[in-house]
Amino acid sequence: MIGFVSLGTNDIERAAQFYDQLLGELGAKRFMETERFIAWAISAQVPALSVIEPFDGNAATVGNGVMVALAMDSREKVDALHHRAIELGAKDEGAPGQRSDNFYAGYFRDPDGNKLNAYFMG
Repeated sequence: MIGFVSLGTNDIERAAQFYDQLLGELGAKRFMETERFIAWAISAQVPALSVIEPFDGNAATVGNGVMVALAMDSREKVDALHHRAIELGAKDEGAPGQRSDNFYAGYFRDPDGNKLNAYFMG
């Protein structure tokens, strides 16, 4: 159902460096790119994540209540991705841990302030 999610950035080069490394941990690579837009995916047939400089020329801002959730297949991978994000300059928004009976997640904000979460159901 979801084709891709775009996050705004005010520094495309900084965002590219962050997401090349972070999403590379998941096996994702760049598959679409312009001067203002980069998209990463594991394949063209699955949902992608992209960053974009706003078309209207105004500053990118963070949406209140907006978050991108990245599905992992183990608690260990949640821990590893959260740790890697922090190493790359992300801000911790909630260390990995059990949030409910079958939901394990860690939260962080990228260098532009966009909120993401790595989670495991199980």
